[in-house]
Amino acid sequence: MNVRRSAAVLAAVAVIGAAAPAAADSSPSPSQAPLPSALYGDGDPQYDGVWRQSLALLAQHTVGVEPPKSAVDWLAGQQCADGSFAPYRADTAKACDAKTMVDTNQTAAAVHALAALGGHDDVTKKAVDWLKSVQNKDGGWGYTAGGASDTNSTSVVIGALAAAGEKPAEVTKGGKSPYDALLKLELPCKGDGAGAFAFQPDKKGTLIANADATAAGVLGSLGAGLVVEPGKAGAAEDACEKADTPEQAAANGAAYLTDALAKDGHLVSALPGAEDQPDYGNTADAVVALAAQGAKEQADTSLAWLQKNAADWATQSGPAAYAQLIFAAHATGADPRAFGGTDLVKQLTATGPTPEKTSQAPKDKEKKEDSESDSGFGVWWFVGVCLVAGVGIGFLISGRRKQQP
Repeated sequence: MNVRRSAAVLAAVAVIGAAAPAAADSSPSPSQAPLPSALYGDGDPQYDGVWRQSLALLAQHTVGVEPPKSAVDWLAGQQCADGSFAPYRADTAKACDAKTMVDTNQTAAAVHALAALGGHDDVTKKAVDWLKSVQNKDGGWGYTAGGASDTNSTSVVIGALAAAGEKPAEVTKGGKSPYDALLKLELPCKGDGAGAFAFQPDKKGTLIANADATAAGVLGSLGAGLVVEPGKAGAAEDACEKADTPEQAAANGAAYLTDALAKDGHLVSALPGAEDQPDYGNTADAVVALAAQGAKEQADTSLAWLQKNAADWATQSGPAAYAQLIFAAHATGADPRAFGGTDLVKQLTATGPTPEKTSQAPKDKEKKEDSESDSGFGVWWFVGVCLVAGVGIGFLISGRRKQQP
């Protein structure tokens, strides 16, 4: 749920388009002023500040690193009075207005992170209430309030609702739940892209398979968020079956992803002119989705590809990219501190303020104690447990959104 270069930028560009200058009117461009010291990443946060901050904090929490209080407070402080979040507000003393480009993806990502970290129930409640207030009549969400529902936005909101203790199936509008919206966005089991999710119907109402949307849709259909706990064994279904339930839709989507990843272990970019280039961010999202579904073999294979090839991409892309790889490693039970020779946690931490402290998650503590009893010593990297997409979108996944080819 991909400008991973930062995940939310493509979403903003694709959906907001010409409206982007209005966002610049609501707050000064970061290029004209120093970035907040509490913010992760040094790129312009105009379209993805809250998204990348949320993913960075959530990823740190997942692996047992306590994020800096200043970073958490910065994120909570970005909220508008109505509960929504914009990508970046340089001056939070100025109230949000009609020109403030709030969106569902930034808001859902903030809920994911703050719900996991705890201590911000008032912020997450207001955010959830806002998300409910802008739910579409088909049960889903678009990137902006009132926009047509799309798979990535609907999925990342589902994950946020679950993270906040809500039951997504019971969050309805006009008698429709988010799962109803997702089922309408999945392709049938005949023809090209069988079992995949579309981002949205095209102008003619046709559903076109989209791998990023499919990764988000699998997580959303499972009611999962950005962080998936490892350990579910199984495999994607070989054959697509009519999706009458969210669970079947997830199985169909996972089968499509497995087939798409089978040849090279990675997805390819859908950006014009870059169709032959690997899509690292969407591949990481697909790994999380497959792990959530239980398709462990392909998830492990694609994670191995990421371990060999994704280091340079993450370095160039920044905190959201490191977070995506951490989520993928966590979902498959791999060590994000030894990821193809890269310590993802260290690299992510270096993009922001100094963390408060590092703690060891319960599962890792048990592993360490077992090792010490066997060998008399143990040196263990810490792999934590926690929340999500979700994006996710999602993902997954996704504030994390890519325009359909």
